[in-house]
Parts: sequence; structure tokens; C-alpha cells
Amino acid sequence: MTETEKYEFDRQGFIVLPDFLRQQEVDCLKPAIQKLEKHARKNYQLEPRNTRKPNYHFNPEGGYHVTGGHQHGQTLIIEDFFNFDPAFDFLVNHQKTMDYIDGIVREKIAINNSELRVRYTGNFSGGHGGGYARGYKHRYSIKTGDIDCMMVRFIYFTHDVSNEGGAFCVVPGSHKSAFPCPYACSIDEEPGMLGLEVKTGDAILFTEALRHGGFTNHKNETRMTLHVGYGPYWMMSQNIATMDEPLFIKPETWKRYNTEQKELFQPWLRQGPEYQLT
Repeated sequence: MTETEKYEFDRQGFIVLPDFLRQQEVDCLKPAIQKLEKHARKNYQLEPRNTRKPNYHFNPEGGYHVTGGHQHGQTLIIEDFFNFDPAFDFLVNHQKTMDYIDGIVREKIAINNSELRVRYTGNFSGGHGGGYARGYKHRYSIKTGDIDCMMVRFIYFTHDVSNEGGAFCVVPGSHKSAFPCPYACSIDEEPGMLGLEVKTGDAILFTEALRHGGFTNHKNETRMTLHVGYGPYWMMSQNIATMDEPLFIKPETWKRYNTEQKELFQPWLRQGPEYQLT
């Protein structure tokens, strides 16, 4: 992270990173994303359900949890996408990503969230967050002259997303707000909400303390984005289906990872020989 990027991240609570993914990385991710969306769309209403979150379908074959719907105005949220296809493996300990995370998370780092968000025509994501009342998990602070974050998130884009197509949107600087958002209007009309239009291969890094959401997708196109969350090693899963449990990693997925990748999934919380570091 450059000094300019650090300044802008601290000032705004986010930075947009143009051309962050190489074209071959985009070409690797895009068919895997499309395959996962198709698979989840066929299975999300079926058994088995997650015992703690019965609105989530757990798919043993794909190793993912999914909730939502695929009709007009709906979204599919597919968690634990890493298990579905080895095409996602390179995002675990992705060097460019970790260079940024290393600059803003001061404790030993772990992955705590992995989502494919599929937003169909008419869908929006309501505004949430803001620094005023966020719990310790979402804390944003400065310590000894350095940024010290709890939960932060990368969003990776494999297709262009405009404001009309449901752009990710933020209220810049709201991660430092001392007051709750007073507006009860739609996210498309909320004062101060800024859409972040992006191109294929771009990424967005933001602190979860920031007020954020997604504009309504008015285009006749499906918006699909990959989200990976990071934080201190002691923070367990922040996926909704497995909140505050160890992240769900299939044994087959675990075997594909090297030691550095395994360390990002809190292996010390796991039991059994199949989850050893080597």
C-alpha cells in the first residue's frame, strides 16, 4: 500500500484498485463463478438445511452454503465458495491482496469470510454500517501512526459494474462517524451515498466499519462479485451460515493448499489429522 493509498483509505474508508486482477486471473475466475451460480440456483431450495440458519441450504457436493433466490429483485448469497472449484485457490494468499491486508491488519491475519454475491435485476443491498455503533469486530482505529483494522473486505470484479447495474456504494468517511445514519429512504436516494463504478479486473478494499450497500440493479444483467474478508487470527467465521464457528473447509480443499494458505484458515481451531498444517 502506497502512502497515497494509505491516506485515501484512512480518509474515505475504502480504495478502488483498477486492473488489480490480471487477465488470466479473470479468465480463471469467470467460468467458475458462472458454474457456481448455476449450481446454487438449482439447489438453494433443497435439503439439507443449515441447522443454525435454516434459511441456508448446505450443499455437501459443492461445499457451500447458500441463501436467497434468483427471481426479479432477489439475490443469491453463496458462502464458502472456495470449496467449489480449484479455480478459486489462487485467491487464498493472493500476493497483491496480502500486500494491502498486511498494511491495515496489525495482528496475525486470517480469512473470515468468503461470498459470491449474485444480484439479479431489481435487487439492491440496503445501507448498513458506519463507525458510530459498530462492535469490536468492525473497529477501525489508528495505533502508533498506523492503520489498525478488525474486519476488512476485498471485492473482486470479473465484469464491469455501473451505477445503473447495481454498483457497490459507500458513504465516504462514515467509518469515523459518531452518529447513526438518520435517513430512512432507499439506498438509491440516501444523501452522501456514492456509487463506485468499476471495470473488469478491478477490486475494492474497504473497512466493514464503513457505511455501504449496493444500488438497485436496473439492468437486464446479473451482477456477480466475489467477496473475501480478512481480520485478526482469533476472529472465527463471519459468514452468516457459520457465524463465529470455524470456517467450513472440505478435507479435499484443505489438501490442495500449501502451508501459507492453510494458515489463513485458522487451522489451530480444527480437529483431526486431515487438517494438519503439512
